[in-house]
Amino acid sequence: MIVKIMNAAGSSFPGVNYNDKKINSGNGEIMLMKNFPSFINEASDKQQVRDYLRAISIGNKKVIKPQFHAMISTKFQEHSKEELTEIAENFMKEMGYGKQPFTVVFHNDTDHNHVHIVSTRVDKTSGKKINDSYEKLKSQKALIKILKKLYATIPEEELNKLLNYKITTLNQLETLLERSGFKLVKNKQEENAFDILKNGVKLKSINGNQIIFDSQKNDNRKNQIKAILIKYKEIYSNKVFKVEDRSRQNSMLPEEKKNNNENHSKIKIEFESELQKKLKDIFGIDIVFHQKEGFEPFGYTLIDHKTGKVYKGSEVLKMNELFEFTSEKLDKKLFEILKDYNVPNQESKKILLEFLKIKYPKAELKDFMFFENRGKKELETYRKIQNEVKDFIRTQKGKNSNDNISIIKSEDGKLYAVHTQLHYIGELRSLIGENDYERFLKNEHRTDKNEITEAIDEMLFELMKSTSTAKDPAENELKKKRKRRK
Repeated sequence: MIVKIMNAAGSSFPGVNYNDKKINSGNGEIMLMKNFPSFINEASDKQQVRDYLRAISIGNKKVIKPQFHAMISTKFQEHSKEELTEIAENFMKEMGYGKQPFTVVFHNDTDHNHVHIVSTRVDKTSGKKINDSYEKLKSQKALIKILKKLYATIPEEELNKLLNYKITTLNQLETLLERSGFKLVKNKQEENAFDILKNGVKLKSINGNQIIFDSQKNDNRKNQIKAILIKYKEIYSNKVFKVEDRSRQNSMLPEEKKNNNENHSKIKIEFESELQKKLKDIFGIDIVFHQKEGFEPFGYTLIDHKTGKVYKGSEVLKMNELFEFTSEKLDKKLFEILKDYNVPNQESKKILLEFLKIKYPKAELKDFMFFENRGKKELETYRKIQNEVKDFIRTQKGKNSNDNISIIKSEDGKLYAVHTQLHYIGELRSLIGENDYERFLKNEHRTDKNEITEAIDEMLFELMKSTSTAKDPAENELKKKRKRRK
């Protein structure tokens, strides 16, 4: 989960207008309006909301840009709109806006569930500006605290567990921490000390003398891991491709791109393969490649989460014996979407590949970029997919048709449903049940007949237009009647 504080904006409160456009287009839903007077509620128009926020802010002439605007996003559908609303409400309390008027609007126009929060930086009681010093850092601390409170996700506990892993070099510790979202940096005050950060927030400082390096030479586990690697590279694809993360570049304004030094705008490159994912999912073996910019990896680190030990990869199995490197590349945003799809078998992988090739024509997708994933999604999401697919086939080609759903026929005649927002592919019969499936087939048959009839009519019409002697039958009949009258 991430939180982003948008740049402060002027007294017109454009964030309210932005959210209102999302709501009117069907891509947003007002979830909460808090601390507004009773005459301003969810039914109020955007102008009333903006006027009220402006009325509070106008008393402090020093605050030229009073709008507070934040976005909280979860990975795909990991948290529901109700859960995100609860997180947003707690977040505003932690940020000092708990008694301020604010709106929470859920957006459903991206792959990731997220909410936007809009308020004013001018305290509605005192008229003073709410303290926004180190606001972005403060927002990260607030989110960590809220997740700990609501979901018992405690970064400190995870960190302490990682610090007990067996390592042989400082670089291995750095790799281990980075893989879990932490960052190891030199302490500015003490020469032999290090700080450990999470989203820019310092969680812990450790002295270099506290880091214990493992000197054990005889290791039976290493032979076990080698046997696993050799066996499973024959089962899952070991083809490695580049994943390019352009999020840093894409989020920059033109002026920022011009002013930032080159290092800040470089594309982040990662290397991925299905074999990597399966080793981690099944055995807790995480493989991290090391590379210099513009070159293929020169080595890898192997993290064994089962025993809590980090290995230099070549000590277990040479990299070129384990992986096959390709020149293929994929955008990270699209890669995360592909990874989230359930891919239960080769048939569904083939259908999904062909379907997404049409949806993303510039991506040059390959079958080894789709990782086998047999999961049906969590029950709540699966039920939602079922209901939306059922609604889709009942209102097919109607006004309420769902653009996120497509029905595809495989080579052997089986029908599949693809839900592009919830990243799901499944056989239509099992999703909607036998009765609805039979009804759908009958409707499809009738639709096919209608389409054939329409095609014939259209062909005859075009033929009449192109033939100089062709006449409209109704026109000929009218001429006959006129002759008889004469």
